[in-house]
Amino acid sequence: MGSGFRVYMKEVEVSSKKKFEVIRITELVKEAVRESGIKDGLVLVYVPHATATVIVNEYEPRICEDYIEWLRRYVPPNIGWRHDEIDDNAHAHIASAIVGPGRVIPVHNGKLLLGTWQEIMLVELDGPRASRKVIIEVIGG
Repeated sequence: MGSGFRVYMKEVEVSSKKKFEVIRITELVKEAVRESGIKDGLVLVYVPHATATVIVNEYEPRICEDYIEWLRRYVPPNIGWRHDEIDDNAHAHIASAIVGPGRVIPVHNGKLLLGTWQEIMLVELDGPRASRKVIIEVIGG
């Protein structure tokens, strides 16, 4: 890599108030990009949790309810998952594994290259949780 290549990492925490919740984190990511001073590159947004996920899409109350409904419909809680014998959250582990713990977004001229309606969101699948870590890593020059 050239001498202009840099990596900036920031860890932030968010809390959830419900068992299932969509939490907008776009501003936290934008702040990290600004702090990094990196103008062109990529930003990785990652949650180191087995029962939460990160999505990029529109943030609007009805569609947020639809995200949760889709997850509950296709990976329903309390249907006899074997892991539920341990801690009653198999649905959250399975949904997180399907959706994934992170996203990569391009950065150009110091700005996230998100679409008009796109936001970055943490999806809580096993709340409420007092603290969910979000790791934001900006890579570039």
